[in-house]
Amino acid sequence: MVADTPHILVVDDDDRLRELLRKYLSDNGFIVISATDAQNARAKLASLAFDLIVLDLMMPGESGLDFAADLRTTSDIPILMLTAMGESEDRIRGLEHGADDYLTKPFEPRELLLRVNNILKRVPQRSEDDDAPRIITMGAACFDLDRGVLKVDDQPVRLTTVEVQLLKVLAERPGEPLTRDDLIERTGAGADASGGGRAVDVQVTRLRRKIEADPKLPRYLQTVRGKGYVLMPD
Repeated sequence: MVADTPHILVVDDDDRLRELLRKYLSDNGFIVISATDAQNARAKLASLAFDLIVLDLMMPGESGLDFAADLRTTSDIPILMLTAMGESEDRIRGLEHGADDYLTKPFEPRELLLRVNNILKRVPQRSEDDDAPRIITMGAACFDLDRGVLKVDDQPVRLTTVEVQLLKVLAERPGEPLTRDDLIERTGAGADASGGGRAVDVQVTRLRRKIEADPKLPRYLQTVRGKGYVLMPD
């Protein structure tokens, strides 16, 4: 087993699809463990470290949405949500509950592989060089651009992969408004043709809850009417 090989957890109650996903991802160089439901997934997560979760939305008992939302309270592991529902509102709900990306069933295996690789590429690389950290300060919040780490009142705050990328892109250009299209291109947030701008709005709303004293009256992550969003650090 190669240490750098990504480790993926596939969670789906459909035995046939779960095995197909396991085999396809394994054949393409990933280490894959599967789980039949949310409870089974938690047991696997308690004993193994994973780089990404492929998660079915519609499962008996605890749904993929509920599992993702609960997982986000303790972990920032990337989640690729699988859903049979193709409406943009359903995909937005997945993002609101903590998913990093979504894929509508039925899908081409090559597209699954593309989504998985794209998510893993966006996972921030932790820098070992602490000599000159780049820190953006926003009131009680501090964001380390190199490590992708957010702290509020010196306490770590968990961010999803897309949230880290979104904050990095905005922090790299403080005071410069970026359009939704710019943010989609640079972060992959809502990269699907349908609902892309709404997906960015969801990610911004989630970020504001983590960095703003009053998310409804944002001081740092501001909306620029007719343009997009801008970060205005201290």
